[in-house]
Amino acid sequence: MKNKKLFAVLSTLLVTTLFLSGCVQRTASGKPYGWVYDNMAVPTQHVLVWLSQIFGNSLGWAIIVITFIVRMILMPVMIKQSKNATIQQEKIAHIRPLMEDITKRQKEASSEEERMAISQEMMQLYRDNNISMTGGIGCLPLLIQMPIFAALYAAIQYSPELSRSYFYGINLGQRSFILVVLSFLVYALQGWLSTLGVPEAQRAQMQQMMIISPLMITFMTYISPAGLGLYFFVGGIFACLQTLIINYMRPRIREEVIAEMKKNPPKKTTSTTKTVIETSSKIDHTPKKSTIKKRNAGKQRSKHK
Repeated sequence: MKNKKLFAVLSTLLVTTLFLSGCVQRTASGKPYGWVYDNMAVPTQHVLVWLSQIFGNSLGWAIIVITFIVRMILMPVMIKQSKNATIQQEKIAHIRPLMEDITKRQKEASSEEERMAISQEMMQLYRDNNISMTGGIGCLPLLIQMPIFAALYAAIQYSPELSRSYFYGINLGQRSFILVVLSFLVYALQGWLSTLGVPEAQRAQMQQMMIISPLMITFMTYISPAGLGLYFFVGGIFACLQTLIINYMRPRIREEVIAEMKKNPPKKTTSTTKTVIETSSKIDHTPKKSTIKKRNAGKQRSKHK
């Protein structure tokens, strides 16, 4: 469930990025215009130029400072969501035997009605034990970053000054394979750090997420100017720091969940599968006697005619 949600969020971000990148139009002379350019790109260009003047006319450092400010603002929200996701993971570890029993019965189900009833049992098991179906993961930080991402993209893509700027030999207006590789490595590191201290069974389930996230970020860095690649790379460093903070908090979170589970032991759901099947089997699909009589009467009349 969490992996599907992550994939959906990252796919949405990618599609939105591609859409916004095409929102800026050009005149016959090549001058950009449009709502995205006028209201997002131009103000961002002014902010970047102002910051670059403070840091020795370096637009690269200006992008890093903007990334730092955005990530520091989002850090409390992102840590809170990561903490919630960790709590959900620890709760799931306690009800795993019950989940495995339901999953086994679902695989052995012989009819669609039985499979649907067992799926309802799984959802009820989550609800009874106060576990979120999405694992506590939210997309608010990504949604907040999307306007910033679109503004930076348009500012770098359509500003002659920014597109010709260099940062340690990297042209910020062109694709940088160095930043593509660095972005992949930093997000792969973040994925590996997220598995530390996690039980083996849960670690196996997180492997898909560990692969999808770095690949998506790498692809987005590949199709974007290096200025955005720098934004992704620095953001990945913050993601690693955030994961280390959660790993430091994990033992205390685990103790709190264990204490909660001792007070409120995992609740086993009442199986509704048998009831659903019995109800379905009791439905009388044979036509009623009155209906049969009417049909026979109709046939007799047709014969006399």
